[in-house]
Amino acid sequence: MTCIAPRKTTAGFTLIELLVAMTIFGIISALALGGLNAIVTQQTIAKAQMERLASLQRTLRVMTEDFAQLNPRPVRDILGQSTEAALITSPGDENLLRLSRSGWRNFAQVRRGTLQRVQYRIEEDVLLREYWPVMDYPLGMEPRQQELIDGISDLEIEYLDDQSQWQAQWPPLNQTGGAPDTYPRAIRITMTLSDWGEIERLVDLLP
Repeated sequence: MTCIAPRKTTAGFTLIELLVAMTIFGIISALALGGLNAIVTQQTIAKAQMERLASLQRTLRVMTEDFAQLNPRPVRDILGQSTEAALITSPGDENLLRLSRSGWRNFAQVRRGTLQRVQYRIEEDVLLREYWPVMDYPLGMEPRQQELIDGISDLEIEYLDDQSQWQAQWPPLNQTGGAPDTYPRAIRITMTLSDWGEIERLVDLLP
């Protein structure tokens, strides 16, 4: 008589168990993906804010250096018939101010002076710093341009006179004496950014 061995059964997952496992896996994956997206978004925002802060710090540093190194050297106009003061402002004009400064670095060791004529102006919410390769304005020479920071909604520059009064322009309209290239005692920069609001910097010009 032949004996038939019992058939071995193989344990496995049922269809319901597979569906439940897949559902749980999908939920965990969705949560993980959402957390990853949040981290990436936060990193992107943080990077943009750091770049914005670096741009603001660079702008204020450049402006502070320009004002701190004011030079009394006036310049001749384009036609060479008259001179322009070392520091002159234009309230209400797109050209905020022009100034003469010393300490122009010469990394390339080219043959030129260390004085520089600088102009600040705003164009389409961008603060521009422009300068001429030479001090006096030659006919037809356009200034070289440097973009400092964008998102400028307002920029106010005030000048502290000898009477401790803040003036909106320089030389002051009520100036009755002294040389036309007399410097202010301090300069106050109030910059309003569309995203960060009002930023103020005070530059002391006293020796």
